[in-house]
Amino acid sequence: MALSYQELRAAVPVVLQAGHVPNIVGEAGIGKSALVADIATQMGAQLFTTVVSLSEKGDLAIPVPPLTTDSFVQTKFGRLADVQFGYAHTLIEIIQFAEKQPDKPIIWFLDEFNRGSQAVQSELMNLVLQRQINDITLPVQVQLIIAENPDAQMAGFNETFYGVTAGDDAIKDRTTRLVMRVDITDWLTWARAQDAHGQTHIDPAICDYLAAHPTSLRPVKHDDDVYPTPRAWQRVSDVLRQLATLPVAQQNALRFDLLTGDLGLTVGMQFDQFLGAAVTVAELLSSDDTTTFMQLSIGAQQALLVEAGTDSDKLLTNPENAKRWLTLMRLLPSDGQYAVVHTLGNHSGWLAGLTTMPTIRDYVLSVLNQTI
Repeated sequence: MALSYQELRAAVPVVLQAGHVPNIVGEAGIGKSALVADIATQMGAQLFTTVVSLSEKGDLAIPVPPLTTDSFVQTKFGRLADVQFGYAHTLIEIIQFAEKQPDKPIIWFLDEFNRGSQAVQSELMNLVLQRQINDITLPVQVQLIIAENPDAQMAGFNETFYGVTAGDDAIKDRTTRLVMRVDITDWLTWARAQDAHGQTHIDPAICDYLAAHPTSLRPVKHDDDVYPTPRAWQRVSDVLRQLATLPVAQQNALRFDLLTGDLGLTVGMQFDQFLGAAVTVAELLSSDDTTTFMQLSIGAQQALLVEAGTDSDKLLTNPENAKRWLTLMRLLPSDGQYAVVHTLGNHSGWLAGLTTMPTIRDYVLSVLNQTI
């Protein structure tokens, strides 16, 4: 079982108030950090964050030499140095904040916990299990939350391949694992809500698109490289709002590449068309005009030619469309032509299907052999 964003907003405080440590487990980019920030606001707590994956052993506390003569202890067995510790700035800030505001709750969020090295995780064990770092005990109002990416050893995540370091059994036994899932209804409720300035959290065009294509929020099947996540859609929203400040011609030239840079080619192209792409595949193949095509970015040109190439009804069975496709392909630079052909070649049986169109087949083979 897994919980939605809204369900976790209720569940995490329950675990904290029971005196335990919630361990939020979820895929990268689905909103774990945003959830913790939201919970901190909801509880009226001051939030401090440590990204464990960026930490090194000794970052929280590192031994330092004795600072005064009082730090030396004389015994009949010899003189001993009472070793002191230097503490991380985050811990110092937490202690100082707790002293100044002893009645205000504090949340210390240890993000990407299982992406830290084994040495770092071991150093944090005492913090999570005993609320201590060497001779420092956390103030009572400090509550801990950890977040992890899925581990293939976790139930329900057998097919995940994150670069994580499996956690110690003691962590599993002393924390409450809460698995987070992507829920489109929850996300859209948040996305359409307005901030203090009256602006929706996410651009309305994105909300409309995802309402019509809910699986695109976090596709199960996606491109191998870049693909959508809730965090990626938030970046796209920020980019669209900034893009709107540019001249229209510049917006058209940049938009496709900016979208695919966050969403990947498949969803990025679909969303670009939803926003009103400069040309569709049908328009691309039905007109002899090349001006509009040449005004597109290279990325948009390639995406349209890939889409046209995978549609046998429009290309492989229609000589006129095939001729048009070849004409447009040859307008691309050599590396662009290769990229389109290479992408199409990854579609099962695509090259074999070109037997009915020898002109295209010969062209494709020449591109693959880099003889163009």
